Amino acid sequence: MNQTFFIIVGDSFGGGLQPSVMVSEGDSPFEHLLFLTEREAQMEMADRMMTKLEEFIDGERDFEDAVALDEHVLEVVRRDDGKILPKDHVLRLSFSEW
Repeated sequence: MNQTFFIIVGDSFGGGLQPSVMVSEGDSPFEHLLFLTEREAQMEMADRMMTKLEEFIDGERDFEDAVALDEHVLEVVRRDDGKILPKDHVLRLSFSEW
């Protein structure tokens, strides 16, 4: 049975949308961080944005970089075979590499 999740994606140069939040435990390969709800994904993005703003305040990042919103939440389906695809299947992206 297919499962619906949310992921955070960003535009990559020449590669279309790519997952921008990945996780790994120990020596395991990196995997997509899947969120059960859109709100959970949005909260993660807000936390990342606050970190960028704190880095600006501390002089570690330019203002334009700190306020740039270069990511968004995408609803996806994880199929039984483990592949992750956009839920609406309208987007023509390089999901085959996921």
